[in-house]
Amino acid sequence: MTAQVHVPSLFARVGTASVLTFAVGTTVLAPGFAPEAEAATHATKALKIAASKKGAPYRWGATGPSRFDCSGLTLYSFKKAGKKLPRTAQQQYNKTRHISRSQRKRGDLVFFHAGRSVYHVGIYAGSGRIWHSPKAGAVVRLEKIWSGKVWYGRVR
Repeated sequence: MTAQVHVPSLFARVGTASVLTFAVGTTVLAPGFAPEAEAATHATKALKIAASKKGAPYRWGATGPSRFDCSGLTLYSFKKAGKKLPRTAQQQYNKTRHISRSQRKRGDLVFFHAGRSVYHVGIYAGSGRIWHSPKAGAVVRLEKIWSGKVWYGRVR
């Protein structure tokens, strides 16, 4: 898979001498950009899958397709998008590439923590909101991030 990058922005970043690509019209096909583009595709798919589960009831230990706990929803969504995640929120945090708040993108995972322990996970939807399965008696929903004690992770 190759990503399409606009020529002037590519040259501004890496310089014309170091670009080993071929041009089609005004677009350069750059092999080095494919992994990030592929990750973005999986994240976008996982986000859409999580959103499609809106209203599905919470159930501790459930991984879908009709009931979920928090990490069950993220596991299910990324599995359907073609990426494998471990079962628990803590294990998922340990498996992701950790990123800063300023680097977060739609489809990244948002981990809620107390000290070093992760206790909840959702999928970042943009504008400070996540899709998640919050707790017993609740359903999968889109909700504003309510805590500053969050870490972000990108599924590789």
